[in-house]
Amino acid sequence: MNYRKAPSLPSVTLDDVRGAQKMLSGVARVTAMEGSRYLTQLVDAPVLLKCENLQRTGSFKLRGAYVRIAGLLPEERAAGVVAASAGNHAQGVALASSLLGVHATVFMPRGAPLPKISATREYGAEVRLHGQVVDETLAAAQEYAAETGAVFIHPFDHPDVIAGQGTVGLEILEQCPEVRTIVVGIGGGGLAAGVAVAVKALRPDVRIVGVQAAGSAAYPPSLAAGRPVAIGNPVTMADGIRVGRPGDVPFALVGNLVDEVRTVSEDELSTALLLCLERAKLVVEPAGASPVAALLSDPGAFEGPVVAVLSGGNVDPVLMQRVLRHGMAAQGRYLAVRLRLTDRPGALATLLGALSVVDANVLDVSHVRTDPRLGFTEAEVELHLETKGPAHCVEVGEALREAGYTVID
Repeated sequence: MNYRKAPSLPSVTLDDVRGAQKMLSGVARVTAMEGSRYLTQLVDAPVLLKCENLQRTGSFKLRGAYVRIAGLLPEERAAGVVAASAGNHAQGVALASSLLGVHATVFMPRGAPLPKISATREYGAEVRLHGQVVDETLAAAQEYAAETGAVFIHPFDHPDVIAGQGTVGLEILEQCPEVRTIVVGIGGGGLAAGVAVAVKALRPDVRIVGVQAAGSAAYPPSLAAGRPVAIGNPVTMADGIRVGRPGDVPFALVGNLVDEVRTVSEDELSTALLLCLERAKLVVEPAGASPVAALLSDPGAFEGPVVAVLSGGNVDPVLMQRVLRHGMAAQGRYLAVRLRLTDRPGALATLLGALSVVDANVLDVSHVRTDPRLGFTEAEVELHLETKGPAHCVEVGEALREAGYTVID
């Protein structure tokens, strides 16, 4: 894609990323690179997964947070640091500060998942709950910084943070020297910018593809305009990349170094998360699964070997349940049917027997007997079924009709 060149801003170099890599030695894990047979067959080229979901604190955020805080002057460290985050950045700042002996205050939205709040506290940070959305939390953290002198640690809009995230790119080149395409999720842009800086400096032939959730895609209009553009009310299940405006520093790098930015739907995100869990046995949050979603949506668009960066695995169990159900529905593995039957003893058992013949798993059953549309001897039954895919859904419907049931569309 031919984007306008981004404006000149403080930049990040390969030497910065290499320096960050030395700083992170013994702090951040060199995360595993796992092959995916399913995606390899789909893309018709080797596909490997860079498992930052297995990083300390469960995401790549520790890398940038540690480099940023380690670079502070002694008097800045003494004043402490402050951050705002709903999850991954909060935990990265908390652990990095604890390792470096710096007091950290982290503002989190009141609705943040309890496991993420607990983890942030356990990593050593003082947690303050403020606001309902991250923008309100961010404003509170910046106000706290102005009042107390604590150093505000931005989640993506700082050269040191980007350099830290760029160490993921160096590891990819070391673990897969033959890589041709790297696919990485984009929120504010810190990870994509850092990976692009490291990789393009050493391997300019490698294609870097960024991925955003369609409901929170600020980069495409920003790249077209040549400047960061804010979008209103970003909405996506992928809270790790739900950012309404690109950061100024990463935007300049992404605009010059990232070859393409794609978007994926909520259905594609949930299907990708389900695939990671079922096929790769990896717990990945929706944002972390966005590169896999891009591969699923257009497998022929990626030259292999391909490395997909699974950026995080911090998913709230309640959200995980919802996303998995959504992913199974998107794959045609859930079927909801309503039908009418004669309201007599044994009628439901006969219906369930018909479903067992076609191997449909009944998840839920509800009866309606008082609807005025029903005849005196009729009952309406709504069934939620687990099926094996779209073809099986058709088979179930046909079997019910052949058994004499009236299926209501």
